[in-house]
Amino acid sequence: MNNLKENPPVIVGITGASGIRLATATVDLILSLNVNVVLTISAAGRMVWKEEIDESYGEVIERWTESGRFTVNQIGDLGARIASGTYPTLGMAVVPCSMATVGALASGLSDNLIRRAADVTLKEKRPLVIVPRETPLNAIHLKNLTELAVAGATILPPQPAFYLRQETTAEVVDYIANRTVNALGLTDQLPSRMRYGSESEKNGY
Repeated sequence: MNNLKENPPVIVGITGASGIRLATATVDLILSLNVNVVLTISAAGRMVWKEEIDESYGEVIERWTESGRFTVNQIGDLGARIASGTYPTLGMAVVPCSMATVGALASGLSDNLIRRAADVTLKEKRPLVIVPRETPLNAIHLKNLTELAVAGATILPPQPAFYLRQETTAEVVDYIANRTVNALGLTDQLPSRMRYGSESEKNGY
């Protein structure tokens, strides 16, 4: 692990679900708050990355690393510090989260670092935000998401705030990233432009 400044990080897990831009926007926002980030990404997540955004994985990792507040742990590294409850963190976001990962977490499986870190986050009663990407949802998906909610996770589907009259994908992605960071407890409230009754709602985003 790189030498992060000695402040507890937020863990971000990226799975193979569609929605890589949600993940990159979330990491960008967390780093902008001067909070450390530890990232772990699955092989399927790397594959989806190539399909969905132009900036390569390596380029983005290099940019984030330059902040001095970012590091990557390999998905198979179950000896990483984030795999232990004795390592302090501010919580974890799994964004986007596949239904395979949701099912594994609901069953208590910890067979890769994303799943182990999420399991640790739950058992240590730290914030765990799940941003599921699937539609429509079947009964098994809903049952598994319910199990995670009962266990203490926040289930945050990446739904647009239509009342804000968001007109572009970028606006929706920015909104979901802010909701995710807020759910982690890193901010007290959403930016004023993202709140119901704000001027953005009256005049457009």
